[in-house]
Amino acid sequence: MNFINRLLMNLINFTCLIPLCFIPLLGSSQDIGNEQAPKEIKGHLLNNVELHMDGVVDEEFWMNIPGNGNFLMQEPKEGGDPTERTEIRVAFDNQNIYIAVICYDSDPSGIKAFQMKRDASLETDDRFRWVFDTFMDKRRAYFFEINPLGLRGDGLISSGQGQTLNKDWDGIWKAWTHIGDFGWSAEIRVPFRSINFDPKSEVWGINFQRTIRRKNEEQLWTGHRRNQGLLRPQNAGILTGLSDPSQGIGLEVVPYVITQAGKEYDNEIDQYTNDESADMGFDINYNITPQLKASFTYNTDFAQTEVDDRQINLTRFPLRFPEKRDFFLEGSSILQFAPQSRVDPYFSRRIGLVDGVPIPIKYGGRLIGNIGKNNIALIHVRTGEKGELNPESFTVARYRRDFWKESSIGVLYTKRSTEGDLLLGNPIQDRNTLGADLTLSTSEFLGDYVLQFSAFFIGHNPASPLDNSTSLSDRSVRGLRFNFPNQPWSAWVSYREFGDAYDPAVGFNRRNGFKRFQPTLNYAPLFEKSNVIREIEWGIHYEHLTSLQNKLLTENLRFTLGEIRFESGESLGVEISRNFELLDENFDILGDGSVIVVPGEYVNWSYEIEASSASFRKISGSIEYEAGGFWTGNLSSLDLGLTVRPVPGINLGCGYRYAKVTAENSGFNTNLFQMDLGLDFTPDISLSSNIQFDDVSEVLGTNTRFRWIITPGTDIFFVYNHNWLNNPALDKRFFTVQQGGAMKIVYTYRF
Repeated sequence: MNFINRLLMNLINFTCLIPLCFIPLLGSSQDIGNEQAPKEIKGHLLNNVELHMDGVVDEEFWMNIPGNGNFLMQEPKEGGDPTERTEIRVAFDNQNIYIAVICYDSDPSGIKAFQMKRDASLETDDRFRWVFDTFMDKRRAYFFEINPLGLRGDGLISSGQGQTLNKDWDGIWKAWTHIGDFGWSAEIRVPFRSINFDPKSEVWGINFQRTIRRKNEEQLWTGHRRNQGLLRPQNAGILTGLSDPSQGIGLEVVPYVITQAGKEYDNEIDQYTNDESADMGFDINYNITPQLKASFTYNTDFAQTEVDDRQINLTRFPLRFPEKRDFFLEGSSILQFAPQSRVDPYFSRRIGLVDGVPIPIKYGGRLIGNIGKNNIALIHVRTGEKGELNPESFTVARYRRDFWKESSIGVLYTKRSTEGDLLLGNPIQDRNTLGADLTLSTSEFLGDYVLQFSAFFIGHNPASPLDNSTSLSDRSVRGLRFNFPNQPWSAWVSYREFGDAYDPAVGFNRRNGFKRFQPTLNYAPLFEKSNVIREIEWGIHYEHLTSLQNKLLTENLRFTLGEIRFESGESLGVEISRNFELLDENFDILGDGSVIVVPGEYVNWSYEIEASSASFRKISGSIEYEAGGFWTGNLSSLDLGLTVRPVPGINLGCGYRYAKVTAENSGFNTNLFQMDLGLDFTPDISLSSNIQFDDVSEVLGTNTRFRWIITPGTDIFFVYNHNWLNNPALDKRFFTVQQGGAMKIVYTYRF
């Protein structure tokens, strides 16, 4: 308790160190009374009318509703009239909400539509997107998007220090589309049971966006300014007229069954070990209130999860790989902590993964949602044994309180309990981490500019009760940030301090023992009268990093000499950088003793050129070249990307990265190959294969996934993995070190 008490006092003292001039500035801006009335669209009741959902908006019911359009351009001309007309209609019954959209197009042959796989990127396609702010709090919303082929994408939006779109949320809904000589149209059905809302409210926040890809034209129903947009619930309009929507009793049961078989090479006995298994588990979700959801998972399995994209690390610090497991992704927006500050006191990949190897999760519980202005997230997970690794318990708790229109204050707590630990040794105690963060934000600074301020403090106890060598200051971090995220001017400045012994047990950290000051300034105007250039961005970024004793360790100065976006969709950018590094111990670049950088001071200049073609072309590509000094020598790297889309539903992407390093009396080359093949037979049936090889690990790996969405919520997965190791020294070229396959069936029951 002494640790918790001391840490709480530090949290209170630090978060009180807010510039006093900033509080009245934000407070006064919250109450400006001359705001324009938000745009409205009315939902119409389906009363004893059955819609034929085929994507063709021709039913008498739809035709009797006036089409709501009046979109404005965000690009290429901010506030300009769209080149093509769009009409929206909204209806509902007590089970579903329906949207009908007609995207008129004077040249239907120019409509771009390549993708069908769920949640695939639509940077290549024409698209229609919308959001539901179901609680009208202007802080979070449900996100949906479709393309002319019926692809479905969705996610969760949260606002704070910027906007966060978590596309790993998969709702249960359906869309039908049609392409004709008028353009393209869609009919969409979203069950009320798929989303949370206040059943007593007849008003939701809503907004729409249309993209005409061949023209690189973005249209917004409301919030068309470049510092606004669809992902800002603050700029949404209003959906009125809803009455008597039903969520059922709010209970969802999701059982699964899985069968797996595989083999793995054991180097110690020079033979393969086989493994076959069949198992089952389930998730249960229950809406305690329309805003608060409880979940329980038993015998959780992530066999269908995609593999990580391989990277070659030439830095002194660890790489951060993104979370891809569904259980940890849902509701992750509430768990974000000071998101723009890049501190991770909670990093879910520390649960159930050790060096990328899955650890079985026996069970887990989760409570996520809102109670008025209070945002709550509580997670508890118990892992099982894996080889010599003992079971562990993980607890994560997050509370955030909203105040004013866009501001919040919160705390985050994590606990890791281990029954003995091979890495830390004994004795080991429960490892507790506690942090607090504050966000002050307004969209009405000097009229309609966005201005933000954030501050945070995080600390933890020592891993061992015998550790008396570190203080709370050594085991903590703190920082603050001012942000001006607008267009054409944007800027931010941040300051952070990381203690020497900071190591959160359920978090991620790359570097300790420093103070860092980082200002950045960018200018990116639109060239509205040009037929060639859309936008040019210039910028300057500075990083000044010292030890806690104020000794300079790192200094980076980066100039963006011009990032040009052309009207055609192509882009070109040039950067130049100066880097200073103080190295106080030997740096083994490859980790094998072949290339060692000795302690000293190093100053190097480098430049980077990158170019890409428009993504909507059937054949598109990118190139990035970087060259300059690298410690005692030089580094030159080349990144190539090529994507081929011969017909809708087929996407072949290839990537190659080459790096050449010269160092004093040594050097090396690295190569990384990646290939992604996607075959989308329908929006519900897809086959994808990922192939990767690098000549540092000398491992060739494949990950092949087949997904069939029989009905929304009922999925069948087939997954096959195969890894080969190339070891010429032992006269073993590309021999199998691991292979395995799995079939998983998931079904959703709703009550």
